[in-house]
Amino acid sequence: MAVNFTKMHGLGNDFVVIDAVTQAFEASPERCRAIADRRFGVGCDQLLLVERARDPDTEFYYRIFNADGSEVEQCGNGARCFARFVRDHGLTRNDEIDVGTASGPIRLYLEEDGDVRVNMGRPAFDPQRLPFLVDEGIDVGASASRRYALELQGERVEFGAISMGNPHIVIQVDDVERAPVERLGPLLESHERFPRRVNVGFMEVVDAARIRLRVYERGAGETLACGTGACAAAVVGRTRGVLNDAVRVALPGGELKIQWAGEGEPVWMSGPATTVFEGRLEE
Repeated sequence: MAVNFTKMHGLGNDFVVIDAVTQAFEASPERCRAIADRRFGVGCDQLLLVERARDPDTEFYYRIFNADGSEVEQCGNGARCFARFVRDHGLTRNDEIDVGTASGPIRLYLEEDGDVRVNMGRPAFDPQRLPFLVDEGIDVGASASRRYALELQGERVEFGAISMGNPHIVIQVDDVERAPVERLGPLLESHERFPRRVNVGFMEVVDAARIRLRVYERGAGETLACGTGACAAAVVGRTRGVLNDAVRVALPGGELKIQWAGEGEPVWMSGPATTVFEGRLEE
């Protein structure tokens, strides 16, 4: 059975987007891995599914599968592409779109300048929300600004831990270009303290309004951009008192704008969503 798809990206974080509202598509880990394969399939960091709403207060349901076939709760760059996709394909006429996800509803706004703004919800600081198995030996801080540390190959690594609907840790570094992403990323992603694995961000603070960021994503490796990772980094920096409430996040694929007013408030993300090509999978 043939399935139509659209290849999209948000700052180089690339997706295969499939409309499962008007055509039949059943996702399985094997099928998602085959589509995501960059040599034998279409190639992508994540596969995004547009499904019928599961809640009367939303228009659609949004599912995300990593390149390794695992299903995850949230993807910020994907959310922007999702909004552009459903509008461009005539699935909605609205500029404000309420979408259900595994981590709860989100609201997407199509801006006049072509960017998409997303209410990413409130960050969660409780380690159980990631989940992150914490004991007194590794909790070295307090409240929302708490810092944690783990010993990895004889090296002490300090980080902040936050859920943005999906799990993130953020490590502050002096130079993001020299950050040990390839070495520490996989070790932390699959560390036993994170039973559902974790996304690992490496953040360089340029000034109070700008950061540089690289993210090693669970199930995908390092990507050119990570929307929820940008949100998590901005929140960690703000809770530590080194960032303003509005921050520009420079990722290898481009720049995102993040705004967070503080505890109890949602995080807002703005950035582009680009269509690359349309295709058809013959199976």
